[in-house]
Amino acid sequence: MKPIIAVTMGDPSSIGAELSVKAMARKDIYENCKPLIVGDFSVMEEAKALLGMDDIRLNPIQDVKDAVFTHGTIDVYDMKLIKGSDIQFGEIKALYGDAAFQYVVKAIELAKTGEVDATVTNAISKESINLAGHHFAGHTEIYAHYTETKDYAMMLVHNNLRVVHVSTHVSLREACDRVKKERVLKCIELANEACRMIGIEEPTVAVAGLNPHAGENGMFGHEEIEEIIPAIEEAKSKNIKVEGPVPPDTVFPKALGGWYDVVVVMYHDQGHIPLKTVGFVYDKDLNKWKAVEGVNITLGLPIIRVSVDHGTAFDQAGKGTASEISLVNSIQYAIEFSRNKK
Repeated sequence: MKPIIAVTMGDPSSIGAELSVKAMARKDIYENCKPLIVGDFSVMEEAKALLGMDDIRLNPIQDVKDAVFTHGTIDVYDMKLIKGSDIQFGEIKALYGDAAFQYVVKAIELAKTGEVDATVTNAISKESINLAGHHFAGHTEIYAHYTETKDYAMMLVHNNLRVVHVSTHVSLREACDRVKKERVLKCIELANEACRMIGIEEPTVAVAGLNPHAGENGMFGHEEIEEIIPAIEEAKSKNIKVEGPVPPDTVFPKALGGWYDVVVVMYHDQGHIPLKTVGFVYDKDLNKWKAVEGVNITLGLPIIRVSVDHGTAFDQAGKGTASEISLVNSIQYAIEFSRNKK
């Protein structure tokens, strides 16, 4: 059976609707899953017209049972929150933030009730959703709240580079304080499980140090000795193949070279910078992005959530030039996770 994948449309003034139309226009998506967009039919209509895809039909629904799941027709779970003709691209507004938030909550609801097998999210504006009164740092925290999940982690993926974060959307000062044995151990376990779910039978997990040179035996900090190494030793006692702490400035070249299947990192930028360095490619001569690729997977949830690893790209919204590859890759990961979870 093909899994049903709910794809949120993202911020209405972003590239989300354009990417959704482009991705749903691909036949290979329908060969492997049953996708539907959770968003606004009116906004999707405007995006379809913008892209000149007259051969694509939109099917507005209010119940998953009414979806046709046929290539050439995009099923849209119509939330009826925004008029497409009123959209001002690239604008930060509470109206747009609330709509984007409601799309996410609906997708979570559909997954929790079993009406869909997995969810994929387009980008939201954190500023807009907070203006709308929804005080969350991002998708990950929304999913954790609405699924009542305490132990979760973000995994970013680009090809064979995978990173799992001990902390994400907190200050660097707070991130250092969050490096605790129990949290590091949980992230090692989640990273190991995630790799197995995508078909890596015996994953090798690397754990990055927090400090330069992984602390240099306490010369540059004690977190490695007091928190990270004890977590690694306990993970080993659970038969997890794990190495570290590896100095942060060498762990990623090793991972790219195939030494490790996944890297547990201590904070947001420690993982995001290397992944986006390889996944985001800008062509100076052409004055445009050649690639904006990467996938974000929330681990530890009772439902499956995969996301594009790029933002709203307000500067590209309404131009029809943004690439759908990250969204397509996200859907493919959602398919794989949903099949293995079953």
